[in-house]
Amino acid sequence: MVFDSLKKAFGSNEGEEEYIEIDLGREMKKAKVIVRPFVLKSFEDVTPILNSLREGYTIAVIDIKQLRAKDIIELKRAISKIKKTADALEGNIAGFGENMIIVTPQFAEIHKPQAQPTNSPADMVRE
Repeated sequence: MVFDSLKKAFGSNEGEEEYIEIDLGREMKKAKVIVRPFVLKSFEDVTPILNSLREGYTIAVIDIKQLRAKDIIELKRAISKIKKTADALEGNIAGFGENMIIVTPQFAEIHKPQAQPTNSPADMVRE
């Protein structure tokens, strides 16, 4: 009844029936988060890292040991470029140890613990 009145309001032809095909078998694919390891051997290795970060569902675990041993200036350039992309995507970046960097998309956060103050004699001298 309601459908017939809507049909008349939109000027549907009486003799012609139109059908819309709905594929009920197809389910919406949920986006999964992918943790991808990368090895930074040269500055050119930054491109696939940035491309995967731009997809939005990648957490990049980057080993910087080889580039760090090879060329520290090139490493700084590479990290700077990765950091700019992470900031533009509203993601996070953090170093773990001396040889690992983690970059996450905006929906993930890296826990960065605050430095605990110590009461060592060296700290008292600095105050």
